[in-house]
Amino acid sequence: MSTEENPAAAPRSLAEALRGRDDVSLAALLRSRPDLITPVPTDLTQLATRAGTRASVVRALERLDRFTLQTAQALAVASDPATYDELLGLMAGDDGDPAVSAALPHALGTLRAQALVWGGDDRLRLVRTARELLAPSPQHPSPTGLGPTVREAGAGISPGRIQEILATAGLPSTHDSVSALNALAGLFDDPERMSALLDQAPSESVEVLERLVWGPPYGQVTADPAPRLRWLLDRGLLLPTAPGTVVLPREVALRLRAGRAHRTTEPVPPPVEAAAAHRPQLVDATAAGQAYTALATVEELLKDWHEGGPAVLRAGGLSVRDLKRTAVALDVPEPVAAFWVELAYAAGLLASDGEADERYAATPAYDEWRERPAGERWARLATAWLAATRTPGLVGERDAKDRTLSALGPGLDRSAAPEVRHRVLALLAGLPEGAAPDAGSLLARLRWERPPRADRTGGGAPSPYARRAPAQPAEGTRGVAARAGGPGAPGYPADGASGAGGEDDLRSRLARWTLAEAEMLGVTGRGALSSHGRALIGAPPAPRHADTRTEPAGPGDKLPVHHRQTPVPPALSPAEQATAAAAAGRLLDPLLPEPLDHVLLQADLTAVAPGPLERPLADMLGVLADVESKGGATVYRFTPASVRRALDAGQSAADLHAFLAAHSRTPVPQPLAYLIDDVARRHGHLRVGAASSYVRCDDDAVLNEILADRRAAGLGLRRLAPTVLAARTDPAVLLEGLRAMGFAPAAESAEGDVLIARADAYRTPPRTPPEPVPDGPPVPDDTLLAAAIRAVRAGDLASTAPRRPVAGAADTAPGELPRTTAAETLAGLQAAVLTNDTLWIGYVNAEGGASQRVIAPIRVEGGFVTAYDHTADEVRTYPLHRITGVAEIAE
Repeated sequence: MSTEENPAAAPRSLAEALRGRDDVSLAALLRSRPDLITPVPTDLTQLATRAGTRASVVRALERLDRFTLQTAQALAVASDPATYDELLGLMAGDDGDPAVSAALPHALGTLRAQALVWGGDDRLRLVRTARELLAPSPQHPSPTGLGPTVREAGAGISPGRIQEILATAGLPSTHDSVSALNALAGLFDDPERMSALLDQAPSESVEVLERLVWGPPYGQVTADPAPRLRWLLDRGLLLPTAPGTVVLPREVALRLRAGRAHRTTEPVPPPVEAAAAHRPQLVDATAAGQAYTALATVEELLKDWHEGGPAVLRAGGLSVRDLKRTAVALDVPEPVAAFWVELAYAAGLLASDGEADERYAATPAYDEWRERPAGERWARLATAWLAATRTPGLVGERDAKDRTLSALGPGLDRSAAPEVRHRVLALLAGLPEGAAPDAGSLLARLRWERPPRADRTGGGAPSPYARRAPAQPAEGTRGVAARAGGPGAPGYPADGASGAGGEDDLRSRLARWTLAEAEMLGVTGRGALSSHGRALIGAPPAPRHADTRTEPAGPGDKLPVHHRQTPVPPALSPAEQATAAAAAGRLLDPLLPEPLDHVLLQADLTAVAPGPLERPLADMLGVLADVESKGGATVYRFTPASVRRALDAGQSAADLHAFLAAHSRTPVPQPLAYLIDDVARRHGHLRVGAASSYVRCDDDAVLNEILADRRAAGLGLRRLAPTVLAARTDPAVLLEGLRAMGFAPAAESAEGDVLIARADAYRTPPRTPPEPVPDGPPVPDDTLLAAAIRAVRAGDLASTAPRRPVAGAADTAPGELPRTTAAETLAGLQAAVLTNDTLWIGYVNAEGGASQRVIAPIRVEGGFVTAYDHTADEVRTYPLHRITGVAEIAE
């Protein structure tokens, strides 16, 4: 039975509407609006109150798609309550729109499910806070471009003036202003009489109406309006709201708009179009190449900071100079270097050491990460990127206090980043396999799913419907003009523009950054989502594209959209994300090149690695030679300094010869063998120790040469014996000074043994990756939802069940705890044990918090009552002295 057939069944409040829902519907509400469950409300009345608070309603409106938001905006300008037919007329217009008619039930269902609308189809009510936010006002124009109603706009007009308007409009006079405004509103609501009135209007007056009809509806006039304006004012088609200000009444605007609340409704989300199509195998190969480059870049970054990276700024983060130095070392632009630094930080591979002279360095987790298979290492980076709220694209910009945002520094967290990243990848997953998206259509889809703030409330930014040209001023008047600085002023977006700014603009930028970062990371290849990228977000296999083209389309050439795009996959739970990441890593592993165990030595003192090298070979070659160029093949160059670096690390000349012979597919060139032998012959010929420091050498002629060299003057050398020199400097400075003079000394210990100057890796203490900044309360899981709904139901039973007071007990007002004496309380509980009745009690806990509960007493003894608590859905024991009173539940 509908509410029309049974008016008594219609809910009178949002709380009553929630009370009529089943548990599944309540769970859907709490899942879509998790702020309502933090903390768990005591009953449904409190839940309804919380659902109507401004902060909660604003948050819910921000998460509506464009058409559902337009439906809420239409309800805000409809009568209260409104019927479904009235709402349909505002959305589809007088001529009707089949697409709007088909989509409206789902949009209205979404508003009902989120407790923004309640009531049956004959009495639709928007919650009061949402109506206040979306209804038009002079300070906050509605995105619909509509103004106040005739009754609202005419409330300040004198009764005499209202009667003059009625007479000029051809209506009979009334006895009071209220009935006069009702008669005027009835005229504007009548299509035939309104058409007849407009047929009499001068063309100039009609032009003024046309310029105001889509909003903003306010304008300014002089004390002596032009004739075309006077004609409108005399008939109530424009009504004064303040001295010099007029407004187009809502009823007039709707009649001129053919009943539409919006100029353009968007019941169907815009499709994401494909700009180019590639073979899926090419996409996967390209993405795998990018994934390998990503792993190599992160390793190179942390290898560059192997012995301790740059210092941490006092305010936190990386200095501009250190970021530039890192970009040069990685051979990438600075914004890209910031991305890799932030990615390593988000993955827990990089952190600050926390020392007094704080520096950045690799974490112990980096060593474990390096030993994992390539697919697992990539999956860890990709998962960290998906979940991170830190936004590298903001590096170099300025915050609200005009401070530069630095890499690894504060102020880079944006809670919307993970959602936007997942949404972009999910939309890419909806395209046919191998299809690269058109960026414009992708951004348009995202704006439809999460409209800019201007489209939500019209308060913070101009509405896309708020553009109009000012009317031409009549001679001697200013006519109707846009308010200076307000909606309609120059510089506001034209119709159809987003009008987005601030956080809204950030979402579009996040989407663009996501496309670029996904390509660098190897989630996408040539703009299309790869197979391991699909697995990363848990997307199903993509449909095959009917188009046979396998190469990019020409400029401006868009491929046809698949008629059934794959459903967008939902966000994954942490456990599901870990499973998906492991699956993505397994898909990527076969696509990555196998590590090689050999290089090609050349006569010009270089070695060519034709692909990725096995880790021991790469590590050793990185010590023995310097990287000269990178790409598909890496070129290493051997120099005296690099060979000496290998000797300082404990290698001998024989070890180096054996290493090169074992790992070269070509014979070891003679120049390279001579270089190693020459450096090894001189290496360790001099010995440096502590005196402060000393130098000893069996060949006194070498010491004489050092003493005679002017460059040794700063070392403070003096001869202690024919083969020993003492110095005032410490051994490290002396070692570097002699090497700068062209010698090749070796350090020795106090026992006279040669010290192996192995480059020990510097690591921070164990660190956890940075926690993402949550975008509001987390979505509750099924267990929490079930417990919360059970508690809310029980609390609602306690607060709404009709009570039958115990004989002699004082009457209690609604909402108050029952009050009975100790004897009456004990007698009531004992009687309930014998009759198996359910009681309503008031209870005060040890902290002094008062609550009401519904219990079924089981036994009363020793100053305690043991009962089944319907509120908590469990058996509990309560001290009798903490029970304020009891009352029976009426049958």
